[in-house]
Amino acid sequence: MSALHPVPEDRIICEIPLYYTKEAALHTKNGFHVTVQNACYSQKSHTVGFNVAKVIVVGDVAVGKTCLINRFCKDTFTKSYKATIGVDFEMERFEVLGVPFSLQLWDTAGQERFKCIASTYYRGAHAIIVVFDLSNYYSLDNARQWLEDAMIDNDPSSVLLFLVGTKKDLSHPDLLAQMEQEAIKLSEEIRAEYWAVSALSGESVRELFMRVASLTFEASVLAELEGNITRKMGDIVKITGDDSDFKTLKEKKRRCCN
Repeated sequence: MSALHPVPEDRIICEIPLYYTKEAALHTKNGFHVTVQNACYSQKSHTVGFNVAKVIVVGDVAVGKTCLINRFCKDTFTKSYKATIGVDFEMERFEVLGVPFSLQLWDTAGQERFKCIASTYYRGAHAIIVVFDLSNYYSLDNARQWLEDAMIDNDPSSVLLFLVGTKKDLSHPDLLAQMEQEAIKLSEEIRAEYWAVSALSGESVRELFMRVASLTFEASVLAELEGNITRKMGDIVKITGDDSDFKTLKEKKRRCCN
């Protein structure tokens, strides 16, 4: 890792952050798999390559996907609504168990006319975040279809799923309790981890993405080791990520359907 560009302290991960609710958690442990720990701690971390996991964020229009990402990446919140055209992209850097690791966050459009572009970026996801509005039941009802669309070009056995309810601050306590019951039921059915967040206040946003980073990192390392397709740079496991999609992002956005 370059001393000129150190990872911020709040992006350094030594243990898996706590889940939002135990009833709908992908993992209830807080320690990384021993195999992953050994692979990281027994090697020279300064020789690690640039490791990347792709995360796509999908959901209905205006549920708060962009606000969610901006709150984590830029610690900002904009009240004025501006629809995402096709796909937007952010890269966030972490250090997990001493290993440099990054998340590609793909913010996809929720409008029907832009789906033809957004869907081309679903391929190769390590994690899928399906977003719904906690004050809008229909957005939760549509979450299943968003997941089905996102999984067409992905292997269900190798993708981590997160079901995230936004606008928690706007939900009346009674409605929130009812929505969370339905969301947890759906999360158990689709084998996703449930979170409720507020991009306005920032509640649980950082914790969500730190957990996404931790679990995708662990899954990537285990897949490399257990699949016996480990690539090495020096003496350390190198998790590869394909950023070729990003290179053609602007070109494809120019060809978006109207």
